Amino acid sequence: MLEAMRRIHDRLFASALPAGLALVLAAAGALVPVAGAAGQGFREAQGARAAQADPGRAGQICRGTVYLTLDTGNMRDAELIAATLTRHRVRATFFLANEKTVRGDHALDDGWRDWWRARAAEGHAFGSHTMDHVYFSGAAGDRVRAKPQFGAQAGREQRWDAGAVCAEIARVDARFRELAGRPLDAIWRAPGGRLPEAVDRFATECGWSHVPWTPAGFLGDELPSEKFPNDRLLARQLKAIGDGDILIAHLGIWSRKDPYAPMLDPLIAGLKAKGMCFATIPEHPRWRKADGPAGRAAGDKAGTGTALARG
Repeated sequence: MLEAMRRIHDRLFASALPAGLALVLAAAGALVPVAGAAGQGFREAQGARAAQADPGRAGQICRGTVYLTLDTGNMRDAELIAATLTRHRVRATFFLANEKTVRGDHALDDGWRDWWRARAAEGHAFGSHTMDHVYFSGAAGDRVRAKPQFGAQAGREQRWDAGAVCAEIARVDARFRELAGRPLDAIWRAPGGRLPEAVDRFATECGWSHVPWTPAGFLGDELPSEKFPNDRLLARQLKAIGDGDILIAHLGIWSRKDPYAPMLDPLIAGLKAKGMCFATIPEHPRWRKADGPAGRAAGDKAGTGTALARG
């Protein structure tokens, strides 16, 4: 009987939310009211922890946490995105590669030093996306196939051993220290999410923990805007994204005619209205101690959907 009453209470609680939102949150498990003083204490403690990660929600109770990640891309929307994050007081996680930009230079050239240094000062997190945006496509004996998109070997498929994989990931760390005066966090993301088992193992053994994204977190900024207009993407995301989701977008995409970046403003506002707080990947339970293999504890929503994007 008590359990039945609790379920009725939960439904009434959810029914007070905007139309359509209650169903999404219930399916995601983001809203599970806990009765009594103990439940209130739990929610307050949860909100306090999330507010530390998301200063934009200080003093508010969080019903879940999401993790916004941004890969470099062509940097066209870098300034707009930085301003959006600042306005909403959201800290994101950037995955860096030395990709060609709309200015004709590359994302980790000296011309971007001030931009990266400013993001570091704002408290964002940073990981490697491989220096030359290298696509991995499988093993060949004790080596893996690697095809850099940029750099001296751009477009040429090669065979890399563990040392070469680790060196490529770490090149970004060395360059970021020069640009921003701080190291990367011990995280990385394979371009396109293409992560053969051998590459994952090589990177893990040299202390780099891979970060995928969740299916609901694929924001679609690489998809053709003619078939996937921004308003449709935004509506779908506000319904689907929930507690624990890892979001992926880029600082600029060559192929999309109508940039997605302006949608980050209503997306962040809408997710906060749902009770979501934002945190960086190093604050995620799986990567909280991402200083090597110990940072790869399992048990969360991540680990699926890594073949959806191309860059």
